[in-house]
Amino acid sequence: MSTADLLPGTLDVLILKAVSLGKLHGYGVLLRIEQISGGALLVQQGALYQALARLEHRGLLDAEWGTSENNRRAKYYRLTAAGRRTLGEEAASWKRLSDAVALALSAHPGEA
Repeated sequence: MSTADLLPGTLDVLILKAVSLGKLHGYGVLLRIEQISGGALLVQQGALYQALARLEHRGLLDAEWGTSENNRRAKYYRLTAAGRRTLGEEAASWKRLSDAVALALSAHPGEA
């Protein structure tokens, strides 16, 4: 599934989750999302960097410049306190939605 297939807001919560696992540079966030989704979610770089900028602007991510593992200058992201709160709220919301959809999809004829 690519970024284009995700519901609105999904990429933001996936980025927050990826960064919650440890400070990452942009491309590392992309790789972490692919890793934690078992390769099911493929994020396009253009969408990723727009979302990172949006989350930083909203105060959910903080960034600092550093050197990547291949010796290039890279912007590293980490969650702010507001980002941790938002991740918790969004994760709970997604769990409720997922449970409700699973329940609806398991309905059988004659059930009300």
